[in-house]
Amino acid sequence: MLQRSFDLFKACWQVLKADKELIWFPIISSLAMLVVTILFLLPASVLLGLFGAASGADTSNSSFLGYVLAFLWFFVAYFVWFFVAYFVSLYFNVALIGAALIRLDGGDPTLGDGIRIANSRLGKIAQYAAVSAFVSLVLQQVRERAGFLGEIVGFLGEAAWNVISFLVLPVLIVQDISVFDAIKRSMEMLKKTWGEQLVVSGGMGIVFGLITVILFVVGGGLIFLLAQISVALTIVGVIVLLTAIAVLGAISGALGGIYKAMLYRYAETGEVGMGMDGSLLAGAFKEKRKR
Repeated sequence: MLQRSFDLFKACWQVLKADKELIWFPIISSLAMLVVTILFLLPASVLLGLFGAASGADTSNSSFLGYVLAFLWFFVAYFVWFFVAYFVSLYFNVALIGAALIRLDGGDPTLGDGIRIANSRLGKIAQYAAVSAFVSLVLQQVRERAGFLGEIVGFLGEAAWNVISFLVLPVLIVQDISVFDAIKRSMEMLKKTWGEQLVVSGGMGIVFGLITVILFVVGGGLIFLLAQISVALTIVGVIVLLTAIAVLGAISGALGGIYKAMLYRYAETGEVGMGMDGSLLAGAFKEKRKR
């Protein structure tokens, strides 16, 4: 698994080296998510206060109605938060994958090309964000309200959804079909590349997870040593560590989008695409053998 993941990593890295600007999509996405989170904090805190006040009041009809209204407003706000968060994330992922597909087809994409592709799919992105938000909200409610069994069901449901929807975005970019048809198409493609999708995704996740742990351990140790010298050096060390983790996350996000573009192109055409060594991927993608 690790060898195959490493081969895929090198192939994706070739694309990222050819188009270094692709790394800006996950960076901009993270900044946009930060802004959205801040904008939602204040109204969410107000709604939580209303919900708590209503739940702590007496059980008269007016108080009960206030409780129901507060709960409904909170639920709606919660869904809106999920929807906006997913929309922002999906928008920049579509831009990233679209730009990567241009590179795989032999083009030379720019940030503007990716944004243009995302803008041309705004309606589909909004629809898919609504579906994803609903699924996530339901799974979260199952986790919170069904105890230990709910945690298991929620975890399995989230894993299944991630696998089923893995190629939805590249499908929506290339094919003019509905969101639900795109989910169905993603499942069909999964049958061709199911082993590789799970193995390689898991392997790349393990690699970046290990690098992150190493960064935390080494960086934390250095920060501890710097703390013995001066506060200023400690602050510098913390900033450097956080920056390194942010850059690693951006690289991971960019490679993840490139990988989806590569996997989609292979599942759809049987070819890898330009911008990389074809022999490098000869053993990385293999269709499921018929029994």
